[in-house]
Amino acid sequence: MKYLNVLLLAGIVAVAAELAHWNPFIVFVASGLAMIPLAGLMGEATEALAVHTGPRLGGLLNATLGNAAELIITVMAIREGILNPDINEQMLDLVRASLTGSILGNILLVLGLSILVGGLRHGVQKFDRSHAGINATMLILAVAALIIPSLFSHSIEAVNHDAVEYLSLGVAGVMILLYVLALVFQLRDPKNRQGAEHGQARHDAPHWSVGRSGVVLVLVTAAIVWMSELLVGSIEHVVLETGISEFFLGIVIIPVIGNVAEHLVAVQVAAKNKMELSLSISVGSSLQIALFVAPLLVFISLLMGNPLTLVFNQFELIALMAAVLIAAMVSQDGESNWLEGAMLLAVYCIIALAFLWLPA
Repeated sequence: MKYLNVLLLAGIVAVAAELAHWNPFIVFVASGLAMIPLAGLMGEATEALAVHTGPRLGGLLNATLGNAAELIITVMAIREGILNPDINEQMLDLVRASLTGSILGNILLVLGLSILVGGLRHGVQKFDRSHAGINATMLILAVAALIIPSLFSHSIEAVNHDAVEYLSLGVAGVMILLYVLALVFQLRDPKNRQGAEHGQARHDAPHWSVGRSGVVLVLVTAAIVWMSELLVGSIEHVVLETGISEFFLGIVIIPVIGNVAEHLVAVQVAAKNKMELSLSISVGSSLQIALFVAPLLVFISLLMGNPLTLVFNQFELIALMAAVLIAAMVSQDGESNWLEGAMLLAVYCIIALAFLWLPA
């Protein structure tokens, strides 16, 4: 995927466009394109570090930093809302939409494309049914945890507005605890799936020293923060100029920007008939977003003085429920074929079209 590094030149364009006060749409597109290789480099640096730390710590490192690029983008959106109170609600809606979009993108777009490509090349592909079942159950539970504050908030807010925030904090704490328990279970798995995946990572990861990996990780993180600030700062103008809602930007555009490199890896390993690893990448990323990134943002936003609640609108809830149920049904039998991949992609396209026409 080194060919994606040519998009780093877009970062120079984004900085020049911002300094020269060009059309904010140019800043948005250029900074978004630059984020793609930066997110990929962050993933490579994380994997290179994981090779030196051993399977358990390496697995924990990958599980913690797997969606770091998107976490940075959402934190910058929360910060933008603090700096510009007039658009604070839009920024918080954008953050929630990007969380929804990341889950949808991983279990519909990435998983669907992986199953489609793998099925066309290898026919029926098999994977560990029990492992897929645990992940499917975790996904359903994670989405249920996101749905409960949204459903109860309307009745609770009528009596006590602050209680909605307390409910979100409580749910976020339970979700992080569940994520930690899931990591412990995986690391102690008698089938040693974590070790097998680490072995695959060791084979594919860049052969960098610890020092080089650390330096790359720090520099790339700083660059992602910079590009994220430019990206988020131009969103208001993009919404006004194009008429595209912040929901579509959050659900489709931003998750793709932050996860293209990881998405390509999932499709590539599926094409090599390694469906178990592909499923682990796509579903594992969704679980990390739902059980770790989303609740972590609740606490980060509180520390920043701009509380984010886990209250999603009805459109996001319907899309999440439909996506998780369909993905669970596809993975429950321990095998996949190209038609199931096409079905997942069809659902994603329908949801994307619906949000495209949703008014801002």
